[in-house]
Amino acid sequence: MTNPRVVVLDHGSGNVHSAVRALAHVGAQVELTADRAAVLAADGLLVPGVGNFHACMAGLRAADGPALIDTRLAGGRPVLGVCVGMQVMFDGSQEPSGSQPQEPGLSQWPGTVARLSAPVVPHMGWSEVAAPEDSVLFAGVGAERFYFVHSYGVGSWDLPPADGALAAAQPRVTWSEHGSPFVAAVENGPLSATQFHPEKSGDAGLHLLKNWVMSL
Repeated sequence: MTNPRVVVLDHGSGNVHSAVRALAHVGAQVELTADRAAVLAADGLLVPGVGNFHACMAGLRAADGPALIDTRLAGGRPVLGVCVGMQVMFDGSQEPSGSQPQEPGLSQWPGTVARLSAPVVPHMGWSEVAAPEDSVLFAGVGAERFYFVHSYGVGSWDLPPADGALAAAQPRVTWSEHGSPFVAAVENGPLSATQFHPEKSGDAGLHLLKNWVMSL
């Protein structure tokens, strides 16, 4: 059986090579590209993101990222967003855009990214998370700390609980806290995302990435 093929979406986000190395370390065949055929054919797509939300969205749009992500998710093909790559999955952000036009998010999940309510911002360092017991991403590392570096986050989960047959497919939401609680990760069918950087989170982060890669 061949190792899963993972594309790290090349949309101009900085510091992506550590993610490429981490994925290769846990057994993935990794390619950094925005080529449509490669993105759609891969077993998994990692969407990186650092810096400003609006600049990240502009880069994604220039690389046709929204359409590529939508197409993959419509076919049930896994996507993992990391840091700002998680934030863009929500409706939008209150982060100032500077000279960059304000950009809407991808609206895969309802909610707005807002400045963290904490005495010290940015949140930079290692923090614990509270993951659901049935989490796939955090299997074996739910008690570990992960590395965060961000000033903005999602402070509430606005998707109403599902009833009946849909209840089994309810998103798994993991939380952390810096001044106040914020969403640290989401697992929602083929779409998962983390606010922290697993590729910078030592053995725990590598374990999480391996959990994702082995689920592809």
